[in-house]
Amino acid sequence: MIDLKYLEKNFDEASAKLAKKGVDLTILDELKVQFAMLKEAKQSFEDKRAMQKSLSKEFGAYKAQGKDITELKYKLDKLKEAATLLEQKANSIEDELAKKALVIPNFPYDVVPNGESEDDNIEIKKILTPQEFNFTPKEHWELAEINSWIDFTRGVKLAKSRFALLQNRAAKLERALINFFLDKNTKAGFNEVSPPILNNSKMLQGTGQLPKFEDDLFKIEGEDLYLIPTAEVPLTNIFNDEILQDSELPVLLTAATPCFRKEAGSAGRDTRGIIRQHQFDKVEMVAIVKPEQSDEIFEMMVKNASDILTELGLPHRLVELCGGDLGFSAARTIDLEVWLPGQNQYREISSVSIMSDFQARRAKIRYKDGKKNLLTHTLNGSALAVGRTIVAIMENYQQEDGTIETPEALKPYLNR
Repeated sequence: MIDLKYLEKNFDEASAKLAKKGVDLTILDELKVQFAMLKEAKQSFEDKRAMQKSLSKEFGAYKAQGKDITELKYKLDKLKEAATLLEQKANSIEDELAKKALVIPNFPYDVVPNGESEDDNIEIKKILTPQEFNFTPKEHWELAEINSWIDFTRGVKLAKSRFALLQNRAAKLERALINFFLDKNTKAGFNEVSPPILNNSKMLQGTGQLPKFEDDLFKIEGEDLYLIPTAEVPLTNIFNDEILQDSELPVLLTAATPCFRKEAGSAGRDTRGIIRQHQFDKVEMVAIVKPEQSDEIFEMMVKNASDILTELGLPHRLVELCGGDLGFSAARTIDLEVWLPGQNQYREISSVSIMSDFQARRAKIRYKDGKKNLLTHTLNGSALAVGRTIVAIMENYQQEDGTIETPEALKPYLNR
């Protein structure tokens, strides 16, 4: 959640930051009006309280002197009643402000480039050179059929569209990649955990999926439980409403989980193959850090995801996201895009983001700095999305006859 005190005191500056993300500033104008109403209500409440305290002293003096207190008591009761109503009004305005703040995205960092869409993102660098094929490379769904790796028809039969059945070598490859990713992440300093994949609404509000993105979530009927869209949710919220010790930070966590997304509003995009599925596996990195540790950990997480792709021999590039393409909770994001020769383009396979104190404020994740309790920063990123890595391996390691070779780094995992 954005810092409402900062917004109130620096309204024009905050508005400019949010405009960089393409936010409709109408809601900010509404908040500005409510800030004024809250200020007035609080001042009126304080004035009534002051009058009440003054009259209470007079009331006490009258009573001690045995004077008639009937009229004074009537006035005091009326002041109490008025003060209570003003306090309730102020609390109601504050609650409304907090509710509206939940749907306002995080402020982008100054380093985030201006832009409206992914077309305005900035390439940082390319890693590894895509190979040149002496034949026309096939797309992964063609290769899946040739090798009997993915059964799209039966996946739909078992569930519905955008579900797939991985089988044979692809099923083994999925398991191998999960183990490979977890091993690389733990070697980089992340502690492995296995969290619940059902989380309650408080947790999803903590990381920013609720209330704004409820239409993208799969909810359990009759329960305050949702299938997680990413392990970012449980990993970050392990520390929901907790105070960590300064010495405990940074906390680095990794987990492999299935992820579930309705992909509302994305009809027509990547409907063929397994690029965009309702269910997919992903290995996530999450960091809970002190603000001064944030940038260094961010660079480490980007490098770790990139190193994994490099070890797999997969050409990729790093891309700085512009303001208009930045996620709701993110203050800064670098995407890793892997080269897919069948599609003849780079496609996102990981996003590594700094959330600043946005999620920590929503989830009340703090740390003790001396006598003060301060908000942490949170970061997250994929290392990596398993299905998209399988796609990348299929297309980059395909042979002219349609068979698919295995990356050297995965052979020990597949031969167990």
